[in-house]
Amino acid sequence: MITTFYPPYNFGGDGIFIERLSQELVNRGHHVEVIHCVDSYRILADHLPDTDSLNHSKVVVHRLKSPFGFLSPLATQLTGRPLFKSKSIKQILNKGFDVINYHNISLVGGPKVLQYGQGLKIYTLHEYWLVCPTHTLFKFKREACRSKSCLLCGLVYKRPPQLWRYTGLIKSSVKHLNAVISPDLFTIDMHKSMGLDLPFIHLPHFVPQEKSPGIASQEHMGDSNDGRALNEPATDSPYFLFVGRLEKLKGLQSVIPLFNRFRKAKLLIAGTGDYGRKLKKIAHRNENVVFLGFQSGANLQALYRNARAIIVPSINYEVAPPLCIMEAFQHKTPAIVRKLGSMPEIIEDSNGGLVYETDSELLSALERLLENTSLRDELGHNGYQAFKEKWTADAYLDRYFALIEDLMSNPKKKPANA
Repeated sequence: MITTFYPPYNFGGDGIFIERLSQELVNRGHHVEVIHCVDSYRILADHLPDTDSLNHSKVVVHRLKSPFGFLSPLATQLTGRPLFKSKSIKQILNKGFDVINYHNISLVGGPKVLQYGQGLKIYTLHEYWLVCPTHTLFKFKREACRSKSCLLCGLVYKRPPQLWRYTGLIKSSVKHLNAVISPDLFTIDMHKSMGLDLPFIHLPHFVPQEKSPGIASQEHMGDSNDGRALNEPATDSPYFLFVGRLEKLKGLQSVIPLFNRFRKAKLLIAGTGDYGRKLKKIAHRNENVVFLGFQSGANLQALYRNARAIIVPSINYEVAPPLCIMEAFQHKTPAIVRKLGSMPEIIEDSNGGLVYETDSELLSALERLLENTSLRDELGHNGYQAFKEKWTADAYLDRYFALIEDLMSNPKKKPANA
């Protein structure tokens, strides 16, 4: 596994998923090594993680650090190459691996790292980095991108320029891939529309069973709250739940004001992030909105289990429906999602929730799931059944191994269900 971020040096769902996948592979007797970049985390993090919480599993983790510190990922950002970590990466890959699974490689190696090593090469999409310098297709930090203005957008994000994107480096590097895994069909279509027609295969992500609470960290990585136990919800009132990073593109700023009008239930928010202060200002004096901070384990499971529904209001094109939707389904809780990007796919595949496009449609969905307990339970049951069939580790790995076996028999063949 090659990725920029890996727990606990991690911010979001990509690192969590890679940890889960690596652990599941090890549990089934496979040898797994992970390469990731500590320097990249240090550039972006407010503080270093608690390394006492490191997962001491049989996964071998190479936490790369350069004596040049932040200059290492900066050089990769500028050149698209792992200039200061190239030797270390090559030495690890030269051990000889049957499969190299690339993930978010933006700062650990750039596109050039796709050319390193031997064996089958699979790329798992977690973001739009192959076609978007900011990863998110969230234009000018305001709206989902529908027309490219990459240089100006990069200035808004204050990102160092990636002039290598105007060379042939991406297209020459992706030729080394045997398959590209996308967790949803929308993301495949977006990449194709932007000129990357790769050997895609649709394979949705998974979430682990509850028996692995140590792995079940969420997308909302961050500091904990006051540390109190929360085996039951923090309120006796009915509530809806948001779980995720507190970022503008997650769309909470459009939901919080609605709970000034919708007083029949509370909105509980589990997560931390840079946009948290702004969101708390929006919710000022609104006792209907409760910020819980970071939640995990039994606390988070109780929140899912007792919610009327989770709300997923993202205003960007999510790559893969957020993992919190599958986690809610695991607890027989339905989801209310915005009609944008990949998110409606999981509702269509499961009939486990409702889709909205306008504020009035969201208010209507809240009313329906609050007043109609039978509908809430029916949708939750549908989501749970779909979870058991499609989004468990066993379901994922059956198809993952089938893909590898197929490619090993004929590495040049396009995946059968691309």
